[in-house]
Formats: sequence, C-alpha cells, structure tokens
Amino acid sequence: MDLVMKLPQMIRKVGSMACPIRKQRLEKFVGLARSRVFTPFINMAKPLKPPLFKSITAGESSYSSQNSSSPEVIEKVGKAVAEGDLQKVIYTVKEEMQSKSRYTVKIAVTGDSGNGMSSFVNALRLIGHEEEDSAPTGVVRTTQKPACYSSFHFPYVELWDLPGTGVTAQSMESYLDEMQFSAYDLIIIIASEQFSSNHVKLAEAMQRMRKRFYVVWTKLDRDISTSTFPEPQLLQSIQKNIRENLQKAQVRDPPIFLVSCFSPSFHDFLDLRETLRKDIHNIRYRDPLETLSQVCDKCINNKALSLKEDLMFTKHLEAAVSPPYDIADLERSLDTYQKLFGVDNESLRRVAQSTGRPEMSTRALQFQDLIKMDRRLRLMMCFVVNILLRVLGSPWWFGLWDVVTRYFRHQRQKRIIEIVAKNTKTSLRRALEDYTLPPEILCEGSGVPSSGIQAASGSFCIEP
Repeated sequence: MDLVMKLPQMIRKVGSMACPIRKQRLEKFVGLARSRVFTPFINMAKPLKPPLFKSITAGESSYSSQNSSSPEVIEKVGKAVAEGDLQKVIYTVKEEMQSKSRYTVKIAVTGDSGNGMSSFVNALRLIGHEEEDSAPTGVVRTTQKPACYSSFHFPYVELWDLPGTGVTAQSMESYLDEMQFSAYDLIIIIASEQFSSNHVKLAEAMQRMRKRFYVVWTKLDRDISTSTFPEPQLLQSIQKNIRENLQKAQVRDPPIFLVSCFSPSFHDFLDLRETLRKDIHNIRYRDPLETLSQVCDKCINNKALSLKEDLMFTKHLEAAVSPPYDIADLERSLDTYQKLFGVDNESLRRVAQSTGRPEMSTRALQFQDLIKMDRRLRLMMCFVVNILLRVLGSPWWFGLWDVVTRYFRHQRQKRIIEIVAKNTKTSLRRALEDYTLPPEILCEGSGVPSSGIQAASGSFCIEP
C-alpha cells in the first residue's frame, strides 16, 4: 500500500539523476500514471482478505438440527477439497445424502396448557379423537408427559405432543430445560384465545436456539362463531396481534397459520401441511447439504489463503516467466491454480464422465474471460499499468525496481487465485445440489436443476 502511494515520488527521485530529456519523459509518465493508475489502484492494494462467510460459523446451516454429518464424513470431504478432487467430494456427499433418506425428523408441539395441542396432533394426522391411536383430548389437561405419535402421511416423522407450559414446571426456563427442545428439528407453538407471554418466550427461545418453528392459532371455528367482526377482519386481527407481540421481543416473523382442528381441510391447514412437507425435506436433505457445502467453502478459502501466502510457490512461478507484464505468465498461473482446485478442463471432464452429467464438462475459465468479467483484474492489466511495468523492468534501472514489479505480479496472481476459488465454490455448490439431492427435492426448489459445474459459459459472474 505504502509502496504504491510513494511510487511517483520514487520515480521522480531516480529521474532527477537522468539526462534532461529522459527526466522530462519521466515527469510526463508520472502525471499519466498518477491520474489513471494510482488513484484507483490504492483501493486494490489493500490487504486481500478471504471472502466472508455467513453470520453463522462455517460448517453450520442456518438452522440447528440433529441431522448432522459425522466428523469422519466432514474430514473426508475437507481432505478431498484440499486435494482438488471434486469427483471424490461429489461421491462422498452423494453417499451421505442417500443415508439421510430415512432420517427420522422430530417435531415438537408445545404451547400453553389447554390450547389444544393434542387436538392439533390428531388433526394433523387426519384421525379422529375416538380412534385407538389418537392423542387423548379433553377440557382439562390431558398430556402430563411427552408422547410420541406417527402418521403414514408423514413417513419417518415423529410428532411429539409435549405437556403445556405450567404443567411440569413453575418457570419457562425450567420448562425449556425439562422438555429438551434441542433434541427436536422443528417446533410448532400452539396458541388460542390469546397470544400470551409464554408463547413469546417460547418463540424467543426457539430463535435463540436457531430452531425452525411455526405459530399455529387453533380453535378458529370458535373465534369465528363468537366474533362480531367479519371473518377476514378477524383473521387479519389475530395475525397482526401475533406479529406485534413477536416484534416487540425482536423475534423474526415465523410462518403463522390459523386453523380449526375440527376442519383440517379448511383455512390455513392445507398451507400448513405443504409448508411442513417442504421443511421436512429441508431438514432431511438441504440442511446437511448446506453444512457440507460450507465445509467445502471453508476449505477452499483456506486453500486460497495458503496459496496467496506461499511465497515459495510464487517464486516457483516467477522462475519460469519472463517480464512481469507478460500475459503468458498470468495464463500459466491460471492453469496452475485451476489444476490445484480441480476445475481445469481435464478434471471437469472426469467429473462429467463419472457422474453421467455432460453439462459438468463445461470448459474451464480462460484468461480472456477473466479480463472481461473482473474489473479489478482488468484495471491491473490496463495499458498504463503494462507500460509502467515495462519502464520499471527496463535494464536502465539495473534491477532497482524489481521489488515493485514483483509486487504488481503478486497482486495479479492473488486476484487470479481469488477468482478461481470463487468459481470453484460456486461450481461445486451447483454440482452438489444437482447430483446429490433427490429429483423431487430439486423440482420443489428452483423448478429446474442448475447446469452443474459452469465457468465461462455465461452463468459465471465475478463481483466487482
């Protein structure tokens, strides 16, 4: 950074010892370089940092779930990424996703006592209160301890009917500890008559624990029959009251459903079922895939950072190059980095053959594509910078400016590493989603599978 800012003064100082004609030429060149190169380049000369992750720790999905991969699988994926073996990464993740197909999703139903949690469990299972396997219901508290139910409508899903707040504990903290909410993948908070402080505390706790949760208002049939307001106005008022109470506690808006347990085919029950079905798929497949994808992202970032800090590797590249402004130098660097990350043409071809996905053989990045796509690299390769490097690399200086030319070369190569790393992360995420997720999950996500590993074919884009 300081070197770039002081470079015009350094050139003037050296030029003062030159002949008048050469001194005049240097002064003209310094003015041109200052206006066209140094001002915009100062921002680029700041220390390059690895891309930021999401607000959560890398290797975690946005929701907390029991459906996590074993340390052995995570280590195997990380090692394959570090070796640039994307084919092994894809197959390892594919096997892991197949093992998740029978993962049992645990859903807890909670709320204030008397809100109708047991009736809701029965309605969700589409069975009557009188059937043998139904959850016991009544006008008094009927659930004294957690009870597990299942339904053929939701295979490999456990519905846990929890005792209401105030049944087993005197405080919300004790209730949260006793019910062990960390063991569940999704929480359904049941409310009726009023959205109490207990409901708000439950929602706060679920958000703090990073749990998926819904708010379901039951007994809507009774509200409609006793209300003096028109039904649309009543429904809007109930939702508004729930949202306002949650917003006061700084709880993000969860999915809210207004239902009647005696009419499981009306109001929001159908939307609730569809949302629940999608979230079950997300818990079973997309959450663990996101976890493994973030493991890949972190390993790629670490590898890029290691390459940028590896001075021996940089010197190895420099030994085989000619002048610092030589385009062939950067093209060879691009080829080398793509091979290290496993996104060169040969590696992509092997991945396409092994997965049976021809679209994954899209050609690797070409240097001309990088110049067009990336503004920072294009600025580093502009005419004025190349002229500057030619002048500083001239035999006139007897190697005096070698440190400057090496600095420019390193900045270019670091930017190429960042671009290749970004492309690797984007491509690998697309390939993992296309090849490892079941077709029905892909269809309900984006509608059409993405194009697998892509580079310069048109969908690859670099942020300026």
